[in-house]
Amino acid sequence: MTVANVTVANARSSRTVRESQHESSALMLPPDANNLGNVFGGVVMALVDKTAAVAAIRHARSTCVTASIDRVDFREPIHLGDLVVLKASVNFVGRTSMEIGVRVEAEDLISGVRRHTNSCYLTFVAVDDHGHPREIPMLVAESDAEKRRYAAAQDRRRRRLEERDAEQNGRAVRA
Repeated sequence: MTVANVTVANARSSRTVRESQHESSALMLPPDANNLGNVFGGVVMALVDKTAAVAAIRHARSTCVTASIDRVDFREPIHLGDLVVLKASVNFVGRTSMEIGVRVEAEDLISGVRRHTNSCYLTFVAVDDHGHPREIPMLVAESDAEKRRYAAAQDRRRRRLEERDAEQNGRAVRA
């Protein structure tokens, strides 16, 4: 990446998407499921948050806190005995915050079949030792897919900021 007219004092480091990606998995056991044998949504969300946090911390190399989780739609249930596989990537980076995308798949360990059960986007903020936001490295999107995710994340960020501003000013936001 070439950066022109940047002094050493204000230059921000950068990291690629690949440098902070994280994948985790967990076997769904009886305490994770309801009486129908389906995994509780809250269990899945806790796994999503932890997996996304690893990607955020890897990117920022700093403590990061969850600021928001976008809409989550559960496409299909995850069953008792499934292996839940979570894949997290940094999609977009601002000055102190970043969007992490997480894809959730359920694998039937006997058949080996994987199903995409849901995806969601989380916003994390990097904080210093006093809990104040701190600047983080820029993101370098290398592949076409990474560049598409970056652009889509920019649009989501713009909408989130518009919604936040509208809420603060007491007016509704049009979709």
